[in-house]
Amino acid sequence: LTVHMIDAAGRYSECAIGPDAGAGQVFQAVVPAGVWFGASVEREGGYALVGCTVAPAFEFEGFELAERAAMLLEFPEHSDIIKRLTRSPA
Repeated sequence: LTVHMIDAAGRYSECAIGPDAGAGQVFQAVVPAGVWFGASVEREGGYALVGCTVAPAFEFEGFELAERAAMLLEFPEHSDIIKRLTRSPA
């Protein structure tokens, strides 16, 4: 599983989640507050069972689902990954 992140300054980073430390994978990762993130399974036909722990406690008032158009306006340099991880407009 790859976790893709874009911070408020527009910097992109990714983190590989998995059991192979020699390949740079980690068992868990922390996504800092204020960072947009999404995840993808890289192996064709692959799958992942993941969980997300939030601290302080999760509240829907603080949750925002990324909208493709807004993300593309704010971070055009990351259009490939944004298009890959967001839904196209209806």
